[in-house]
Amino acid sequence: MANATWHEKHENNLTLGDRLSDTVANGMGSWRFIIIQTVFVVIWMTLNIMGFVLHWDAYPFILLNLIFSTQAAYAAPIIMMSQNRQACRDRVQAMDDYQTNIDAKKEIEALQLQLTSLEVEKLDKIIVMLEQLKLAGIKTA
Repeated sequence: MANATWHEKHENNLTLGDRLSDTVANGMGSWRFIIIQTVFVVIWMTLNIMGFVLHWDAYPFILLNLIFSTQAAYAAPIIMMSQNRQACRDRVQAMDDYQTNIDAKKEIEALQLQLTSLEVEKLDKIIVMLEQLKLAGIKTA
């Protein structure tokens, strides 16, 4: 892939773990996850408060807190892995953008030199023509 974009190159270099952590981070950073987790918590608390016979996690919901602590212990490093990869992607993109800007600047400078050269050539021709006209005008007068 000689003409691959920086994004395509980056995507092709992702490992299974990289893709998995990005998927988990995207899932946990969504409204869908928040809504599902909120529904889960409400059901958990309702069943444990209103359960007449079976209270598997009575108030103050220590098991629920343990579940959330475990979830957070795994979620934080996974999200950080995804953020580190995003920072790497951003650096690669910034470097690519910088190189594009340098190349564009060089092209603009080359065009400016060509335009300046054309202007000088035209002005020289105009001066020569004016001098010829001036000499022709002096001879006829």
